[in-house]
Amino acid sequence: MMALQQDRNLAPAIVVEDLVVAYERHPAVHHLSGSFPAGGLTALVGPNGGGKSTLLKALAGVQPISSGRLDLDGLRRRDIAYLPQHAEIDRSIPLSVLDLVSVGFLPRAGLFGGISRAMRAEAQRALQLVGLGGFENRLIDGMSIGQFQRALFARVLVQDARMILLDEPFAAIDAATTNDLVALMLRWHEEGRSVILVSHDVELVRRACPETLLLAREPVAWGRTQEVLTPQLLAQARRRSEAWDESAGACELSVERHVHP
Repeated sequence: MMALQQDRNLAPAIVVEDLVVAYERHPAVHHLSGSFPAGGLTALVGPNGGGKSTLLKALAGVQPISSGRLDLDGLRRRDIAYLPQHAEIDRSIPLSVLDLVSVGFLPRAGLFGGISRAMRAEAQRALQLVGLGGFENRLIDGMSIGQFQRALFARVLVQDARMILLDEPFAAIDAATTNDLVALMLRWHEEGRSVILVSHDVELVRRACPETLLLAREPVAWGRTQEVLTPQLLAQARRRSEAWDESAGACELSVERHVHP
């Protein structure tokens, strides 16, 4: 895997300006403006239904935006590794663990390019790195949630992407697996890759993520984690979520603007 040596003071990797994203015809993200820095590690935190996963899908290019601007600063889709919530992935497909990891090569190899022996060997090394050596031929439907999540991280490893988007990757897994995968996420950050993490685990975010966007469909706060994840701002996010009118149109809510450093 290559190490990306990036200057953390370079222009942001992603800039959003007055961004609105709808999900199932309801506005899920309202008037978001700010930037995700190149080589940064940013958490998306907020109440259920607050638009975090929808925003991540928009950044990954799998959810269209309704209005506003989304600037990827030259990143191509192959430069972005998107890991959805494990519950969204169909595990009934008779796929081996090695084949699952090898899917990560498709952006490089192309849909009809085939997976080379060298790529297979790289996939095996990735499985070793996530603690799944010897699991290559096991079917994914026989894995525990923690084992499956390790395999998904191995798939991200072989993608070798500049931008990594993780949607609740530590949900419903044991402490040992969480520690191992958090360490891998921090390694990506140290290599200079841009990482954006959706998480409900506020304490984990406080420990691991320098920057946080607190989102309750509209931005509540965005900046240094210790300044964003305060009891007052978390309570404000809950109140905004509880008061949200599901029938509101995309531009009917006045937005309190935030300042992003």
